[in-house]
Amino acid sequence: MMKAKERYSQLSSNRTQFLDIAVECSELTLPYLVRKDDSYKGKKILSQPFQSVGAKAVVTLAAKLMLAILPPQTAFFKLQVRDDKLGETLDPTMRSELDLSFSKIERLIMDYIAASSDRVVVHQALKHLIVSGNALIFMGKDGLKHYPLNRYVVNRDGNGNVIEIVTKELVSRKVLGIAPPPQTPQSDGGYDGTGEDDAEVYTCVKMDESSGSWRWYQEVDGMILEGSQSTAPKNASPWLVLRFNTVDGEDYGRGRVEEFIGDLRSLDGLSQALVEGASVASKVIFLVSPSATTKPGTLAKAGNGAIVQGRPEDVGVVQVGKTADFSTAANLAATIERRLLEAFLVMNVRNAERVTAEEVRLTQLELEQSLGGLFSLLTVEFLVPYLNRTLLILQRSNQIPRLPKDVVRPKIVAGINSLGRGQDNEALTRFIGTIAQTLGPEALMKYIDPSEAIKRLAAAQGIDVLNLVKSAEQLQQDHSKMQQQVTQQELVKQTGQLAGTPLMDPSKNPQLAEQAQQVLQNIAPPQ
Repeated sequence: MMKAKERYSQLSSNRTQFLDIAVECSELTLPYLVRKDDSYKGKKILSQPFQSVGAKAVVTLAAKLMLAILPPQTAFFKLQVRDDKLGETLDPTMRSELDLSFSKIERLIMDYIAASSDRVVVHQALKHLIVSGNALIFMGKDGLKHYPLNRYVVNRDGNGNVIEIVTKELVSRKVLGIAPPPQTPQSDGGYDGTGEDDAEVYTCVKMDESSGSWRWYQEVDGMILEGSQSTAPKNASPWLVLRFNTVDGEDYGRGRVEEFIGDLRSLDGLSQALVEGASVASKVIFLVSPSATTKPGTLAKAGNGAIVQGRPEDVGVVQVGKTADFSTAANLAATIERRLLEAFLVMNVRNAERVTAEEVRLTQLELEQSLGGLFSLLTVEFLVPYLNRTLLILQRSNQIPRLPKDVVRPKIVAGINSLGRGQDNEALTRFIGTIAQTLGPEALMKYIDPSEAIKRLAAAQGIDVLNLVKSAEQLQQDHSKMQQQVTQQELVKQTGQLAGTPLMDPSKNPQLAEQAQQVLQNIAPPQ
């Protein structure tokens, strides 16, 4: 069996070209994101680009992707009953009640996500996706963990499915509880201190076809760490390998920055030329004629408003006659900058204080029109496994009830699948309004069940109807009370009318008067 370190080195050769282009893309945008493999531990001095357009573009696009994928205060998924199961295992009339129950479960899941640090890690991974085109997320018990491209290798099959992952990271030996390796003497008689404090930890993840599950373990110094072995179901893997763009036959993805790296290179070169040229042009140098009577020393020592002896024609100023060249470079840089800002969707920046559902929808539409199938890829490689893993964790901890997989299925409603509860609410409202306008209010009351409509509207908006909407039993009780009150009012009215007639005169008909009195006592409300 090949050691994890050897396997990592073997798969690294296929990653080299992708890592090199990712490092260059990072240097032009956010230099701290991706570095060479031998410097991921830390590098104090980083190269800085001469422009900030790349950094602004990456940060803005990552924020918009975050807003569209994991919108705040809105579920990016919804639980629904399979249509083929309605009528077989479930009563179709229970559809609205199930939607309300699913809405409560969705709020519990979103509260769990909001209380965790998942959004922070996902936002970091999105920046890596934009710059390097690749990112790896591990969903552990303590939350999400992100691996940049220089810390993992991946192997895929012919269909693009991940079959093997190997990660590399430095961990303190004190934390691991292992002793340092024996020191090797150097040629100068000293000792190499590499690896005394930190150990290279390799995590090997493989797909076991025989059992249909993921298996992984951690290895240090060629030995498997005790207690590091674990497994996970095939459809609920905690290892999420993400790509921005895919190319058939390649194990790694391509980033958005790589698509516009030519413009970024040109803009960085022009920005450098403009900065250096402006620095030279702003430098003021005085020239004094060699045969002049004006003394340079006297001129240099003279203060502001001083009177010195000399002639004005003896002194001149050096001027850089590159104004036309600077204008050409500035115009070209402005053109490239505008093109980059449009490509990274920086032109439309929100100024609102809170995010609305309409803004989320417009952002999703804008991203889909500009980035094509990105949402489809992120849905398959991130949202679906992320949701499946989250459901598995919450069900195992009994935070949410266990859902039958053959009856209930989660549906992603982010991105191009944005047919979520907001859209359901809009469609339902439009449907009811169309009936009222076309057929009239009478048809609306005749064919639409008000209680069912209220339940579906509440489920579409994710509102908890507990103690808010009356149940069928409460409505029946209220109806009975109303009928009783109407009956009592009619009896009282009729009795009052009869009391004014001669037949109800006590002196003339005392028996009828006694009967009327008994009726009034019977219909009187209890004290």
